[in-house]
Amino acid sequence: MLSAIGRAFRTPDLRRKLLFTLGIIAIFRLGAFIPSPGVNYQNVKACLSPGVSGQATGIYQMLNLFSGGALLQVSIFALGIMPYITASIIVQLLRVVIPRFQELYDEGQAGQTKLTQYTRYLTIALGLLNATTLVSLVRSGQLFPNCQLQIIPDTSVIATVLVVITLTAGTGLIMWMGELVTEKGIGNGMSLLIFTSIAAQFPASLGAIWTSKGPGTFFIVLVVGLVTMALVIFVEQSQRRIPVQYAKRMIGRRTVGGTSTYIPIKVNMAGVIPVIFASSMLYLPALVAQFNTPHDGSAPAGWVEWINNNLTRGDHPVYMVIYFVMIVFFTYFYVAITFNPEEVSDNMKKYGGFIPGIRAGRPTADYLQYVLSRITLPGALYLGIVALIPLIALVLVNANQNFPFGGTSILIVVGVGLETVKQIDAQLQQRHYEGLLR
Repeated sequence: MLSAIGRAFRTPDLRRKLLFTLGIIAIFRLGAFIPSPGVNYQNVKACLSPGVSGQATGIYQMLNLFSGGALLQVSIFALGIMPYITASIIVQLLRVVIPRFQELYDEGQAGQTKLTQYTRYLTIALGLLNATTLVSLVRSGQLFPNCQLQIIPDTSVIATVLVVITLTAGTGLIMWMGELVTEKGIGNGMSLLIFTSIAAQFPASLGAIWTSKGPGTFFIVLVVGLVTMALVIFVEQSQRRIPVQYAKRMIGRRTVGGTSTYIPIKVNMAGVIPVIFASSMLYLPALVAQFNTPHDGSAPAGWVEWINNNLTRGDHPVYMVIYFVMIVFFTYFYVAITFNPEEVSDNMKKYGGFIPGIRAGRPTADYLQYVLSRITLPGALYLGIVALIPLIALVLVNANQNFPFGGTSILIVVGVGLETVKQIDAQLQQRHYEGLLR
């Protein structure tokens, strides 16, 4: 492994890509610590200190994870990459609703370039909306519930507009840097930035567990994390290979076709998207209940009290069950959108391909749908179990606040890490070197 990394840096073209990627990552991490204009950074540090119980909870923790800790510091990169992720998911879902979007996707490179442009515009719009929401949360004290210090002392319109514009510009800059890494670096720009944000939290989280819970809990968390990571790698690499045979055809005097290949269907085709969907949807009832809670000290309505008791605590059994069921549902939903058996069947038929023992056309599409529905079930259960790991940790070792091996974080870190290693490996093998993988 180390010798392969050395060969990668000795290859001029690959070394330039690696150094460029590392430079962008360094700039990205630097921006996470530069406070936005008008933000009192001393008060931010005071609210984030261990002695203050004003730590953010719920979806704010997840957003802070994706921003690399920048959200709670209200830095220029506070919004992180989440607006781009949300915009990409929305554009993908709109392909099902708006036929024009599906037509653009089917046009190839030109149409997908236009879809990418729509994603950029939507990212800026969502960044503007998220920035306004973040400023209002900071001003109302909901970001740090038990910290009464003023994070943005100046409440004038000019100061508010300046903070909103700065946060939105930070999102645009992150999007641009991610695209630069994709074009001029080693690829997977957006995914690498998310990987960096999450991995940057690991040392501080582990250090906090050592300090607050002692070495016993620290080593338990470390062992659980390593075992979970090994299992995630095993499942992420697992796939169902459907054999495909291409018939021989005569083109002029040449015989083409007659080759055998396969369609790889991963056990976890949906990735981390169902976990993000489920987390976001579960936050909505808590948000509605928060706005319907009376501030005059009177008793809240029955449904508000039920939500506050059952859907705002991650260690509650009702929360865990609903969270698990929603992850399974969104896994099936997302796989149904992203993998179209009829389209795959038509493409195979167009190029003379068939699955041995299955007739081309509709029977092939039905067979692919049958396999897909069966393989998605273990993938959905796996996602649900991995996502429950930090919630179970809260009950068993009481380390949820600093538990770094949560379901979302581990899925992203392992998935992006494997994909990045494969890309470097492919570029090494193109130059007749042994790759990172044996």
